[in-house]
Amino acid sequence: MAQALNSDIRQWYPVCTLPRAEKKAYQALINKGLQAYLPLHRQQKQWSDRKKWVEEPLIKSYLFVNINELEKTEVLMTKGISRFIYFSNKIANMPERQINDLKLLLASSIELEITQEDLQPGEKVTIKAGALKGLMGEIIAYRSQKQLALRLDNLGCSIIVNVAAALIDRL
Repeated sequence: MAQALNSDIRQWYPVCTLPRAEKKAYQALINKGLQAYLPLHRQQKQWSDRKKWVEEPLIKSYLFVNINELEKTEVLMTKGISRFIYFSNKIANMPERQINDLKLLLASSIELEITQEDLQPGEKVTIKAGALKGLMGEIIAYRSQKQLALRLDNLGCSIIVNVAAALIDRL
């Protein structure tokens, strides 16, 4: 009985894809009927003869799946998926709130920057106005500017957002 209850619980998991295979892996998961999320952002690319706006994965070689225990094997058997992300010898999962925060960030017109640096935690804050109202994060020093870092704990990276100091409250 406990096994049946466990198989109904869905959680978000970050998965690693093969290099430059994020979109194909995402589509393969969707074709299998699995719930997946691939955060994309638009950026302008420069070629020798032209410029073009393209949608690129926000975090290279990552996408997210919302699955139960029984679907983990199906995810690993999907073309383009490399592995689950592990922390402390177990598969890392993410709270629904972090996925929703990521979606909110991408829906806003704020310029994002991804860094793989190991950012040290600072003062906890919440945004009190604007498109990102209600989001929580940490203040960090980055390139000598005060910025709000929304740390996605289970990814090993941070999302940096420029926010005016007047728009944040200390927690």
